[in-house]
Amino acid sequence: MLIEIWSDIMCPFCYIGKQHFDKALNSVSFKNEIEVQYKSYQLDPNYHHEAGDTTYSYLSRSKGMPMEQVKEMTGNVEQMGKNAGITIDFSTNIPANTFKSHELIHFAASLDKGAEMKERLFKAHFAEGLNIENNEVLLKLASDVGFSEEDAAAAIDSDKYAYEVKQDLAEAQQIGIRGVPFFLFNRKYAVSGAQPVDVFVEVLEKSFAEWKESNPNITFLNGDSSAPSCNDDNCSI
Repeated sequence: MLIEIWSDIMCPFCYIGKQHFDKALNSVSFKNEIEVQYKSYQLDPNYHHEAGDTTYSYLSRSKGMPMEQVKEMTGNVEQMGKNAGITIDFSTNIPANTFKSHELIHFAASLDKGAEMKERLFKAHFAEGLNIENNEVLLKLASDVGFSEEDAAAAIDSDKYAYEVKQDLAEAQQIGIRGVPFFLFNRKYAVSGAQPVDVFVEVLEKSFAEWKESNPNITFLNGDSSAPSCNDDNCSI
């Protein structure tokens, strides 16, 4: 069963929501029958980091809020992160454009490491105070996940992954997504926001039961399923 998740690295609730969803997914017996696809979303595609800009100044400016109110609001989010088992530190957090990060996630996903890349980017952005708009930072993060910096640089410069990111953004607009994280289960059920773990478990069980009913597994009734066979032009002899 397919689950698509639209989110942005700059979004703290996306980081928190990922932790809740991961815990829910790890708690169900059918985890291995779930395919998760991470989709790109940009909360502020026109923003680019400027020297000296902080998350406090960025939020104060973009939301028209006094600095004291911003710090109180972000303090509450930091506590939510702590409750979810992650570190979110707005005092060192650097606002950044996330387009290149999304390209890296698509590149990593093509090699079955999309979840690891996304988690590494979240941690770098929210816990380590790194500028994820900076190419050198991104290449180092990619190497932490197991990719060569050369391959990561090619991915960032690739029209292929830029196109995939733009496709995600266009699809989000078409679906009508106005906020993230946004979870779409089997193209039927949607969950928006950093919902509690039990909410994700409930939707997982409901959507999987319906999917399972219409897509039953093949059961081998006779003999050994690992016996010699042919797949396309290849035979195991």
